[in-house]
Amino acid sequence: MIIPESTIGGVLLLWFILTALSLVFLIYDLQKNTPTLGVMKLAWALIVLYTGPVGLFVYLLSCRQPMPGSHEMYIAAHWKQSVGSLMHCVAGDATGIILGAIITFHLGLPNGLDLIFEYVMAFIVGLFVFQALFMRSMFGGSYFTAVKKTFFSETVSMNFVMVGMIPVMAILRAKVPGGDDPAGLMFWGISS
Repeated sequence: MIIPESTIGGVLLLWFILTALSLVFLIYDLQKNTPTLGVMKLAWALIVLYTGPVGLFVYLLSCRQPMPGSHEMYIAAHWKQSVGSLMHCVAGDATGIILGAIITFHLGLPNGLDLIFEYVMAFIVGLFVFQALFMRSMFGGSYFTAVKKTFFSETVSMNFVMVGMIPVMAILRAKVPGGDDPAGLMFWGISS
């Protein structure tokens, strides 16, 4: 990975060290303290990987049980349920966006087409993996029923995620040297 020799390079390096430490703590805590579903463990790990200490703070505030055996009661508040749902959606969408960004860089797609491709990738990963595959048990085990039943919610959440991400990603990737190269620290800083 290419580390820019500048103040921003140092800041990004510090950010990624904090992100790694946050992820290590989260994984340990999910194994030892917080009895949540496997899909939510994956979602929280991806969220912290993508957002660093900010994601860990949201996890601590909304999901981590304060005392053993209190998880279900702790997450019963509607706002905590909403945060959990949001994290599940964003984890899938962001994974698709990042995969799409890596693919479009290697394909050399111009700005604009890359965003469309990233949108499609995010929708595919969000709907077909994070919604339908991971939530099929809620729909009697039927994958196709889960696709149909989660299509609307994925469409809405995907569009809200992209409204926030497209302007930031399009401007920064185009203006920041190395911002579009997945082998560089700047790309991951922008994605974070």
